[in-house]
Amino acid sequence: MTNITIWIISFIAIAGVIIRPFKVTEAIWAVSGAVILVIFGLILPSDALSGVLKGTDVYLFLIGMMLLAETAREEKLFDWLAAHATKLAKGSSTRLFFLIYLVGIVVTTFLSNDATAVVLTPAVAASVKAAKVQKQLPYLLICAFIANAASFVLPISNPANLVIYGSHMPPLLQWLPQYILPSVIAIAVTYFMLRFTQRNELKQKIESNIPIPVLSQGGKTAIMGIAATAIILLVCSAFDLQLGLPTAITGILTSAIVIIRAKKNPLVVIKGVSWAVLPLVAGLFVIVEALNKTGVIETLTNLLHQSAIHSVARTTWGTGVVIAFACNLVNNLPAGLIAGSAVQAAGHVPQIVKSAILIGVDLGPNLSITGSLATILWLVALRREGQTVSAWAFLKLGSLIMIPALLLAMASLWI
Repeated sequence: MTNITIWIISFIAIAGVIIRPFKVTEAIWAVSGAVILVIFGLILPSDALSGVLKGTDVYLFLIGMMLLAETAREEKLFDWLAAHATKLAKGSSTRLFFLIYLVGIVVTTFLSNDATAVVLTPAVAASVKAAKVQKQLPYLLICAFIANAASFVLPISNPANLVIYGSHMPPLLQWLPQYILPSVIAIAVTYFMLRFTQRNELKQKIESNIPIPVLSQGGKTAIMGIAATAIILLVCSAFDLQLGLPTAITGILTSAIVIIRAKKNPLVVIKGVSWAVLPLVAGLFVIVEALNKTGVIETLTNLLHQSAIHSVARTTWGTGVVIAFACNLVNNLPAGLIAGSAVQAAGHVPQIVKSAILIGVDLGPNLSITGSLATILWLVALRREGQTVSAWAFLKLGSLIMIPALLLAMASLWI
């Protein structure tokens, strides 16, 4: 009975995060679910705290990235980048679409999918405003879809990658041969499907003759901070170090330098950061910790072990597809935690099965708006720009884009 109650409360909390009844923010639903689990004694306070602490690296990573993004936005860096992107597009809406997608690949690869949602979305919003684009949503959708599609090019491209492999992360020279082809396929299929679904919306003229603003000293510092963060993340990945603390340090230092030089009130930047994301993530980690108490990891470990013995091919396809859809029910960070724990507990799981699980965790969230933290962050950034996308509208679009990309990326594992 206790296990059933945990599942019911968890389901309601996660459904609240996905649907946002009464337009109550996602964080309220996640935190409320976690608090109710503790109040009713379904999870011990010590276990809840343990769940919260498991997300420490993620919190630090998000703090650094959000501070970098807000500092850059305040210094009009995004407006400057937007003007250059619009100039390069030369009045072509499809060329602008391609340029933004290309930038999204680079940002996701070297700064992670969460950074794409936090850093690139405001830049794209500024770009389409500068270009006087009437239908802006197709360009903003790029930030959501490429954030997940390119999130397994490198280990640092998605924090969930670290969760799945734990302390057994493959070195970079082993990672690339395993994931470069599936990544290229996922990126290409996602582009063509997104471009196809938005073809009518892209039949519009855009402004090309716009002035290029002067980049402030603070904007230049923000660029250096973002570049330094990318380099530090690559180094940390090469040495198998956690990414959260270095990202937080570079984000805080960059913001501090810019604020001091410009003699600005630090509250201007601090107030602009979407801090509600942190309790949202913490609440999800507590919910997963409670689900762990129901024996879900032990059950999954046994199923994975037995299935791999009978058929590696069937296990590869089954786990990859199932976890891809499961991410949209519980978010890919918790799903990655559960899957990673099951893989590590199962012992010698074939590499191709691990690869399918990782692709499912990274690419599967392109189905719904709450599939990954990156998409939730994108949604928050979107609201700040006065844009909204309903869960149903995203689901219809995501089903057309994610499913073929997932199946083809997984099929490439046999090449």
